[in-house]
Amino acid sequence: MFFTFWGLNILRRGERVAVRKPFMDRIFGAMMPRGSKKLGLSRMNMLGMGPRMIRGVMAGKNVESLEALMQQALALGVHLAACQMSMEVMGIKAEELVDGVELAGVASYLDAAESSNVNLFI
Repeated sequence: MFFTFWGLNILRRGERVAVRKPFMDRIFGAMMPRGSKKLGLSRMNMLGMGPRMIRGVMAGKNVESLEALMQQALALGVHLAACQMSMEVMGIKAEELVDGVELAGVASYLDAAESSNVNLFI
């Protein structure tokens, strides 16, 4: 799975990480959601009620959370790769990402995608 631009926010840690960044990178990072629990649910956000509602529906129907699914994927050998170029543009540092995420460029992603059975570009 290759995460770029907005998809990188899924891979960010939920808690704040002390890391030195230039001023613009700090401002940009403050405006973006930190982790999958902070992502809005398209136009159904409704001041944060939409994501809470969908998580409640998922739990009621015994559907695992996104965080649990990511942990299961890592345990099964799925590679989660963060796009280095997008991280640079968005001011995201490797220390801010959840454990188990690899850093990769587009060329390495394309190479891996060519030899794999399934790949996802997020």
